[in-house]
Amino acid sequence: MARIDIANATGMSPATVTSITAELIATGLIEEVQRDADTSQSKRGRPRVDLKLRGEAHVVAGMKLTGRSISAVVLNLEGKQLGKAQVPMPRPPIDRAALCKIIPEVIEKVSASAGMKPEELSAVGIGLPGTIQATEGFVDWCPLFKDQEFNLKHLMEEILPMPVFVENDANSVAIAELWFGFGRDVPDFLVVTIEQGVGLGIVLNGQIFRGTQGFGAEFGHTKVQSEGALCRCGQRGCLEAYVADYALLREANLFKHWEDGTTEEEKLIQLFTASKAGDQMARSIFDRASRMFAMGLANLVNLFDPAMVILSGEQMQFDYLYAQHVFEMVRSSTIQKGHHEPEIRIHKWGDMMWAKGAAAYALEEIVRLEIDQMGNSETVA
Repeated sequence: MARIDIANATGMSPATVTSITAELIATGLIEEVQRDADTSQSKRGRPRVDLKLRGEAHVVAGMKLTGRSISAVVLNLEGKQLGKAQVPMPRPPIDRAALCKIIPEVIEKVSASAGMKPEELSAVGIGLPGTIQATEGFVDWCPLFKDQEFNLKHLMEEILPMPVFVENDANSVAIAELWFGFGRDVPDFLVVTIEQGVGLGIVLNGQIFRGTQGFGAEFGHTKVQSEGALCRCGQRGCLEAYVADYALLREANLFKHWEDGTTEEEKLIQLFTASKAGDQMARSIFDRASRMFAMGLANLVNLFDPAMVILSGEQMQFDYLYAQHVFEMVRSSTIQKGHHEPEIRIHKWGDMMWAKGAAAYALEEIVRLEIDQMGNSETVA
């Protein structure tokens, strides 16, 4: 957009906009581009010049860690995807030695897919499940790791030649929705992710809300039943203990025998197929999960009054979480008098989009650091 349009949108004076954008051009973050000729306008006067992000100013990698694989992408500052890769994840929980081996391997592979060397990356973003203090890169708890309560950012920056930024995977999805998805034009929305766990990303006024210590929004560990089912976090009665894939299979294992070699993904598909075919045991498992999930969604709507709720994750392939009767249960448990209900949307994107969210977070942080340095240089001067 042109400088005058920036001034009108921000309320800044044209002189201030010109001064700031000159600094950003000098640092290489943005660049001028000639606007396409408009034949309807007079040719007299100077042609209008637009400003745009300079894509090559920063190129970063982002990755999503799961219990099965690590998905990674390379993005430039304009959000253009330059490469992607996916590698198997060692069977969790893994120790720090395994982590320090696999992450560089992923970066090497995804960099090569973009025709780059790892050292040419400006930063790396890592999205993973658990309670993460993003501002410090500190892992309080993650189901993928043997070690808990350690600084993953510091650990990675000791072996990698670039800054590393760590984020909860649900927040990564929320950032992806904000940059690339349904949330681009919505200032307040929630992203609920349902996979091996249940996550929540909160966007308020276009910004991720993380809580005081950086690991808020643990939707999966809100309590839906006192002294209920055991959650993998060690507590009881968590929503995740009824809705996550491990919870569904734990219940099914009490009644069903699986053939040797059947993967967890295959077990879920078999369980869901049996439910659809009328198997009462399988149906009761999904019915309970649906009720608990609807209760949790209703609580979120009553708490935040969001414009939109986006449901995402691997389990969106199973409609027991987004069937019409689930949404009806949500409506019946929310305050509706004088209010309109939020739009609920399903986004069945795969792990690569989660990785793009982690990359987008790395872009945000590396640019923030660069702008902070600009401000510090001015202060010193």
